[in-house]
Amino acid sequence: MLQYRTDLAMEAHELLCAKSRAQTLSGVDSRTVFRRGCSVTSVRIDTEGAARQLGKPRGRYVTLDLSPLQKNADDLLERASRAVGAELRALLGENVKSVLVAGLGNANMTPDAIGPRSAEHVLVTRHLRQNGAFSAFCSVSVLTPGVLGRTGIEAMETLRGTVRAVQPDAVIAIDALASRSLMRLCSTVQLSDTGIVPGSGVGNHRCPLSRDTLGVPVYAIGVPTVVDAATLTLDVLEEAGKSDVDPAALRGHETVMVTTRDIDAQIRELSRVIGYGIDLALQPLDFSELCALMG
Repeated sequence: MLQYRTDLAMEAHELLCAKSRAQTLSGVDSRTVFRRGCSVTSVRIDTEGAARQLGKPRGRYVTLDLSPLQKNADDLLERASRAVGAELRALLGENVKSVLVAGLGNANMTPDAIGPRSAEHVLVTRHLRQNGAFSAFCSVSVLTPGVLGRTGIEAMETLRGTVRAVQPDAVIAIDALASRSLMRLCSTVQLSDTGIVPGSGVGNHRCPLSRDTLGVPVYAIGVPTVVDAATLTLDVLEEAGKSDVDPAALRGHETVMVTTRDIDAQIRELSRVIGYGIDLALQPLDFSELCALMG
């Protein structure tokens, strides 16, 4: 049987609902609202049965569609950062006072570089908290653990040691994801409170980052930067009204990924949106103050 591949809970829910011809699945609460200029879809997976069906851990997934904001480039950074920051703040709650931000992925492979590039735009304050001017700020530290092939160390192992030393209230992990649709590439941001599996977006699954493995809550920020080639083919054929595809015809193409031709510019733009969004969620700053601090 042919399978669509997606890391987005919203897409997984849409696919299963379409297959079963239902509005929603038992054990899943899904709702979409329009706020701050973009569509926000919240999917909450409440039961283990629903989690198995969707192939996602139980928890909350919030997906922002930034495409309406991307039509106006003049204030894209500010509006998109505010939208991401507001949703992340709501997901984190009031009790998070110290955070370790992890920029996951391979900085040398552009579609996988969203984590390390976003981390460059996060305001680091852990070493400044004793300064009176920063006493009201959230304590933030940043780590880019690299990839196993270059370090010989799993990201989970690096982060587990750092968590023990720094003792944050939570970890925010940023990574690339895979979508089932070209339309969602670099225009969608998924936030979740379920942790993340590094490398899943580019087909290189590593040890999961979660409360079980790190000992603290792990919040994930993911941006779809690639589409699996077989999934893209299925999507195009479905749009053309052809659903009777021989599974053997797509076998062997599971490792081929497709991205946009302007992925360099897209990653550069979105990494600032993610980094600034984290800053606005954690710190008592408005956008103009943040820009002044970050240069």
